[in-house]
Amino acid sequence: MLGENHALFIEFPEMQERITELKSQDENFKAMSDRYHELDHKIRGLECTNIPTEDHHFTQLKMERLQLKDKLHSILTN
Repeated sequence: MLGENHALFIEFPEMQERITELKSQDENFKAMSDRYHELDHKIRGLECTNIPTEDHHFTQLKMERLQLKDKLHSILTN
């Protein structure tokens, strides 16, 4: 769905406490989550302006967000 918010608290609602804890205690997790948030914000902005979905740059941003989400989830569940 275009313009959908993929914030970590929305993606992993059952892990909100753990996300908050890691953001304050783990610099690597904080940096990755900050980048994830930045990418999500940028992607939503592009989607709301009807950028073509075939755009290479747009696809790269979405791929980076997905890779970060996977890494963050792995940290959260270990």
